[in-house]
Amino acid sequence: MADRKRIRYYKTFQDDFVESADQSFALPEDYIWIRDGKGARLVRVVLCAVAYLFAAVYGKLCLHLSIVRNVDWREYRGSGAVVYGNHTQPVGDVFIPVLVCAPKRCYMVASPANLGIPVLGPLLPWMGALPIPGSPSKLPRFLRAVQQRLREKCCVVVYPEGHVWPYCTQIRPYPETSFDYAVKNHVPAFSMTTTYQARRFSDKPRLTVYLDGPFYPDEGLPRQEQKRQLRDEVFACMVARSRNSTYQYVEYRPEAERPADGEQ
Repeated sequence: MADRKRIRYYKTFQDDFVESADQSFALPEDYIWIRDGKGARLVRVVLCAVAYLFAAVYGKLCLHLSIVRNVDWREYRGSGAVVYGNHTQPVGDVFIPVLVCAPKRCYMVASPANLGIPVLGPLLPWMGALPIPGSPSKLPRFLRAVQQRLREKCCVVVYPEGHVWPYCTQIRPYPETSFDYAVKNHVPAFSMTTTYQARRFSDKPRLTVYLDGPFYPDEGLPRQEQKRQLRDEVFACMVARSRNSTYQYVEYRPEAERPADGEQ
């Protein structure tokens, strides 16, 4: 049974358990999602190389990470891909996809609040973050940026649960909204499921991440039904993979199960 200090109670699946230093950070109206100048490309190449090295070291020494790929990226050299993951690591979820998607370059759809993180936040767009626009006026530019990265045969990584719940071993319900990226751009979808197992000499778990797919929509269906069908298949795969979690470092319970004061 989990230690009571590591039991967390939620009212809805949209509850935030981790907030950035500037949770209200908003993108400026003139925000540029893709910078294509020579200087910008050089900075991006250098920072992506640094991010990969950091991810490898952080994954091995801090997360004790193993990756199980049931996908050969060589088969998808000529195509972009959308990768959907469960959101359970505040820092790790920035860097794990870099390793999972290699040798493909990856770009992550992210909350703009992440850009408000001291030091790391301003660097995230250069390392592949695609912050979600906070206003309808910026949405077309954001969607064009996603489309361009997929046309460049990169991976676009999405955490459809929306909120990071550290070390959560369940797959939380999520809508089909973000599956429009795969449907609209006619690219395959993949699932990236983070699971947790006990370590011998530490109470913190090790991580095993499973990459599965591809998943394709039935193009004979209306677009909304394609998104729903694709979401259901990816969700089912993630739920099945989540059963490989054999250890709970943090347990999440509904608020209704919170003990009254004085109760054990």
